[in-house]
Amino acid sequence: MEYKDYYQILGVSRDVSKADLKKAYRLLARKYHPDVSKEADAEAKFKEVGEAYEVLKDSEKRAQYDQFGSNYKNGQSFTPPPGWGQNAGMGGHGNFSNFFESMFGGGTGAGMGGGGRDNFYAPGEDVNAKITISLEDAFAGAKKTIRRPAGSTETGTLNVKVPAGITSGKKIRLSGQGKAGMGGKPGDLYLEIAIAPHSHYHLDGNNILLDLPLTPWEVALGAKITVPTLAGKINLTIPAGAKSGQKMRLKGRGLPGKEAGDQFVVLQIMAPPADNDKAKKFYQKMAEELSFNPRESLEATL
Repeated sequence: MEYKDYYQILGVSRDVSKADLKKAYRLLARKYHPDVSKEADAEAKFKEVGEAYEVLKDSEKRAQYDQFGSNYKNGQSFTPPPGWGQNAGMGGHGNFSNFFESMFGGGTGAGMGGGGRDNFYAPGEDVNAKITISLEDAFAGAKKTIRRPAGSTETGTLNVKVPAGITSGKKIRLSGQGKAGMGGKPGDLYLEIAIAPHSHYHLDGNNILLDLPLTPWEVALGAKITVPTLAGKINLTIPAGAKSGQKMRLKGRGLPGKEAGDQFVVLQIMAPPADNDKAKKFYQKMAEELSFNPRESLEATL
């Protein structure tokens, strides 16, 4: 009988990995499935692909096949030795070639229910993609329209509901929107969230940080300052004698959730520029009248 080169049928090398073997099989099974293929010999090729995968996916069967396969080429005659295949553990018969049945004693197809087309089953696969949202969307939640990523069940756009309080790295699962299967339901689509940098706010987990610029006299004398938050503006009292880098906590003003984050206002003292004669004279007067040395403790160690 004619020898069948299962590696050639699947278009893979003899040292193909199981993962690449499965990938090649799925592509060809979809291509030649009689329910979708328009090629005249689709059903015959579909069965041939299934037979090849039935053997090569199993380590023992593949080793048994490889024992003689390296000595044959497609089209050559193959005659197995007496008793060959009796211990292959395949059982049954199914829609397989004479070559297969002579070597392995018959069997049931690779997920095809005896080689039949009606029982073919190849489940869909999950698809992973990323979506970038604004900090405002992460805080309040949003409805977004995105382009479906490559590999999804369909093409076009997809509506996504972004829950309020979501953080970077979290994933949104969209059931059935992944890669389609053959006879099985499609996989799921997982969208990993990335939050775009903001011009004023910074994220630390579910906490929000805001640098607040202040004048020297505001921190020296104290002041009431209007501060923005993602939920709206508030009035914040700056205590007299506040320090640059000091943090003031606004409880519950971070990202919402079961345990809402906080907003931290980081005080930043900004000195006016000495860019004119009046400003320079003012700074000179301060230097002469105020005995202030911010490096006093440091200089004591020198």
